[in-house]
Amino acid sequence: MQLLQNSTATVLGLAVLILLFGPVSGAHFNPVVSLADWILGRRSGTGLSLPEVGTYVAAQTLGAVSGSVIANAMFDVGTSISGKDRVTGGHLLGEVVATAGLILLIFALAATRRGALAAPAVGAYIGAAYWFTSSTSFANPAVTVGRIFSDTFAGIAPASVPGFIIAQLAGAAVGLGLVLLFFPSAGRAADDVVLPHEVDKAKS
Repeated sequence: MQLLQNSTATVLGLAVLILLFGPVSGAHFNPVVSLADWILGRRSGTGLSLPEVGTYVAAQTLGAVSGSVIANAMFDVGTSISGKDRVTGGHLLGEVVATAGLILLIFALAATRRGALAAPAVGAYIGAAYWFTSSTSFANPAVTVGRIFSDTFAGIAPASVPGFIIAQLAGAAVGLGLVLLFFPSAGRAADDVVLPHEVDKAKS
């Protein structure tokens, strides 16, 4: 029941947040998505700049930590460091798979001009990946850091974090490889990841 409740809240909440913040930041909530956007955009002069990636990553991590602290306060569980060890071969493979699929989905939508579907599609993917991966699909280094501060079934012990982030970066690399294989011109759509936003419009 806990997993069902958590995945349902994530599906719906993530879709709403993408719609809400898409016009402001492009709905960049994930450091690996922002990094992938920069990498792909270098080929065509689009996407985020490296300083923007650094700013986004700082904001994403701060947001994830703040979210954990606020959730702890709402449910009166208190903020403490998680003791849940998650580093197993299966969990790390699950993070590679989850992150690769997420990168492929987001950039495929942008490359095929279907970015308007990002909110339901990304929400649905993450919700499904809760169930089809052994790791419950963190697929986000910022979320991984934030969940250190949740000593619940959803948390992750600090010692498990480096392995998870390495697996997520590996998954992002796999996802980027698949994007370039299936959508060779995807870099030209980097300004539309996850959604077009005001910073990019100001540049044009």
